[in-house]
Parts: sequence; structure tokens; C-alpha cells
Amino acid sequence: MDLNDFVSGKYIKQLEYKSFSSEKINHEWIVSTPKVNKLLAEANRLIGELNAFSQIIPNVDFFITMYVLKEATASSRIEGTKTSMEEALVKEEDINPEKRDDWAEVQNYIKAINTSIEELEKLPISNRLIKNTHKVLLSGVRGKHKMPGEFRTSQNWIGAALKDAIFIPPHHSEVIELMSDLEKFLNDEEHQVPHLIKIAIAHYQFETIHPFLDGNGRLGRLLITLYLVSNDVLRKPSLYLSDFFEKNKTFYYDNLMAVRLTSALTQWVEFFLVGVIETSKESIQVFKDIIALKNIVETEKLPRLGSKIVKGQQLIKHLFQTPIIDSKRVAELLQISPSTANRLIKEFVDLGILSELTGYKRNRKFMFKKYFEIFQKNRSAS
Repeated sequence: MDLNDFVSGKYIKQLEYKSFSSEKINHEWIVSTPKVNKLLAEANRLIGELNAFSQIIPNVDFFITMYVLKEATASSRIEGTKTSMEEALVKEEDINPEKRDDWAEVQNYIKAINTSIEELEKLPISNRLIKNTHKVLLSGVRGKHKMPGEFRTSQNWIGAALKDAIFIPPHHSEVIELMSDLEKFLNDEEHQVPHLIKIAIAHYQFETIHPFLDGNGRLGRLLITLYLVSNDVLRKPSLYLSDFFEKNKTFYYDNLMAVRLTSALTQWVEFFLVGVIETSKESIQVFKDIIALKNIVETEKLPRLGSKIVKGQQLIKHLFQTPIIDSKRVAELLQISPSTANRLIKEFVDLGILSELTGYKRNRKFMFKKYFEIFQKNRSAS
């Protein structure tokens, strides 16, 4: 089927409302639109470049931790949580009690990403993996009573109330069959659908089925990265589209709705590929900035520590993973006394590596600010 010929589904009358019955997607797809093919070629080229950077950087998994953190805060922000990257890096007791629910949701998302990436080593992209990830996502937070890890058995909707919902997904009686079709599509090797086209279609379908009572948006966006990693399109989980979707939130939702209302699948795929292109460019620049900063720190700043250089190297390795720290943590990490930890932190401040965050005389926290700011730069189109 050509993308242009897709008919997304139809509305079915239920007792007091109409639910959207989604068309299945597990079949061959043809891309005949020159613009889509051009965007696809550019997206694939940039992902290749991104993979090259992720291969040449030593200890790249340290830096991936910050990508995961950024994804967790951006994806959760789309759903209304207000936890910043800086807040996500600190302990729960250091968070304003009014913000702790949001903080916990972001922490769950980080855990869900890391758990699902690990599970890919023994499980394919499957409904089992999706359910396992959903269970982690909703464990102990606001959605904990909404069937974590289980497909819904009642009608859900997008909007304040069912009677005036923006969109009513398929009836719950259709969910298992539709999710089975989606699972087959994600793992189908018979039909040669380009990976980026396939996951663009799959993301639309997942969000349209809305198989869970809560957490569909976050899980659907995570599914993109999981698919790309599981199919070796990405060597490392270093590409997350939530930041692009958040900055273009209206277009994101409008393009998904346009497929449901007018079957505008090609338009959605074009938007998705632009997101991959923009995000890949941003991620490549992040890697370039990390390499430049790492070089300055290791060749110009750490040698000035003299006899403390080994401890300094150990600390900087940790800061590239978690760029906010306090003296107690430094003492634990490096197995040194509190007074030695404080002196080392002072030297890092003097070298311009760490900046004091809190302004307190006690319980002070410090940030590797130049590194943190690399991930906060707003390079994506708004």
C-alpha cells in the first residue's frame, strides 16, 4: 500500500459516543512521494554520522546517561510535568514537596528507559516488553491505580471528559487484536519497509490505539528509540525525539490527528522525518561539544591538580555521567575523607570546572555547568 492511499479507520457508534476503529498496519508499504524519499535519505545519512560519533567517544555510555535524563524530562513535560533537568539530577529530599510527584514520574521514566534498553538484549520489541516497560513507568506514581503493565479493559479518551473528548481511541475490545498487529508489523522482515518509515507509522498507530489507561504518550515516544536500537539503526540510545515534539507540540498533535481525521499519513511521516533530521543534527553537535570540552578539561585543567590528578580523573569521569555533586558523594566515590573531598571540590571550582549551586555554607551542591549546558542548548526549530 502506498502511504498516500492509506485509510486510517472509521468511527464506530458505541452507546453514548463514537470510538475510532483503527485500520491495521501490518502489510507492505510503498513510498512514492519524492519529498519523503529525500527526507528519508537525509535522516539516514545523519543517523550514520551520529553512530560514528557514538563509536569514537570513549566511555560513551557515561554521556548517554544525560541523553536519557533529557528525554525523560522532555517527554514528561509534554504530559504536563514540570521537573527540570537540574531537579531530575538531585535526590528526592532536595526537591520541594509540592514537586515530588512530578520528580518521581521523571525518575520512573529514566528507570523505564534503562530497563527496556537492557531487556532488548533478551527480548524483541514485543507486547511483553511494552507491558514490562509500562509497569515500570507507572509504578508508585500518579498512574499506579491505572493497570500498570496491562492493556486497558475500558474505554479511554483524550480530553477533559468523554462527552467532549478531542479523540476517543478504539474500543477496548479491539485493543488486543490491534496491538498484536502492531507487534507483527514491528517484527515483520518479509515486507521491506525502511526502518524510519516503519517506526513513524508504528508511533502513530500506538498513540492512536492508546492501549493503556495512562502513560501512552511517554511509552509511545520511548518506543521510537527502542525500535531503532533493537534493529541496529542506532548503535547507542542517543536519539530521542521528545525534545523536538515538545518544541513543536501543536504540530505534533495536529499531525497525529490529521491522520485519524483525513488519513494524512504522508504528512505525518514528513513531520516525523524532519524531527529525526533536526534531532540528529542536535545530537551530533552535542557529541562535538562533549569532545571539545573533554579535551580542554583533560589536557589543560586536570594536569594543574598535580599529585591529585588521579582522583581528579576519577571525579571528572563521574561528572560526565551525573554533573551535580556534593562533598559527601565525592568522599564516597573516591574513598577519601570529607576534608580531602572539600579541598578537591574547591580546586575544581578554582579551575572553572565546578560551580556552586545553592549559596549555602553547609550541604552545598556543585554543578559541572559547561557540560550541563551542552544538553540545555536550544538548537531545535521551535
